[in-house]
Amino acid sequence: MADQTVKPGAGPFLTALRSSDTYKALLVNPWTYVTGAVVLALLNAALLSSTGKAWGVTTSFAYWGAWVWQAVGGDPKSWLYFNEIKPAFQKLTFFTDAGTIIDLGVIIGALLATLLAGQFKVKAVKSNRQIVAAILGGLLMGFGARLAFGCNIGSLFSAIPSMSLHGWIFMPFMFVGAFVGSKMLVKYFM
Repeated sequence: MADQTVKPGAGPFLTALRSSDTYKALLVNPWTYVTGAVVLALLNAALLSSTGKAWGVTTSFAYWGAWVWQAVGGDPKSWLYFNEIKPAFQKLTFFTDAGTIIDLGVIIGALLATLLAGQFKVKAVKSNRQIVAAILGGLLMGFGARLAFGCNIGSLFSAIPSMSLHGWIFMPFMFVGAFVGSKMLVKYFM
C-alpha cells in the first residue's frame, strides 16, 4: 500500500502524487540495470539522430573553462587545442554549444530528480582531507578526460556501440584507473 505520509506545506495534489506507486517506481525507487540501460540507449539514439553527434560531456567543460578565461581577458581562441583539435570552438558560444545544453540538462535533471524523490541532502565536510581528495580527484579526472579525448561517456558509452577501437582500449584502463584511484582514496584520504 502507498505511504500516506503528509509532508509539511505539501498541497493535496503533491501529497497524492508523492504517494502514488507510479511516482515511487519512476522517481524514488532505484531502476533495474536493464531499465536504466534501455532508457540510456534510447536517449543516446535520440541525441545522435537529432544532433548528428554521439553523447559527450567533457569537451563542453573545457569550453566552459575557456569561456571563463576569455571573460577575464584571456585569449583561448589562440590555443592550439581550439585551433586544430576543436576548431568548432571558434564559432560557438555558451548558448549555441549543444554539449553545454546537454550538460546543463543533466545537471538540472539530476537536481530535479533528487528533489522530486525527496532525497536531497546537504552533507557536512568531515575533514580537510575530503576537500583535498575532491579537488585532486576532479583535476585528475579533467586532465585524464582531455588526454583520452573524452570521459567514460564519450570514450566508452558512445564509442563501444559505434565499434570504435578507442572505446575498447579505454575500457580496461578505465577499470585499472578506478581500482588504483579507489585504493589511493582509502589509503590516503579516508
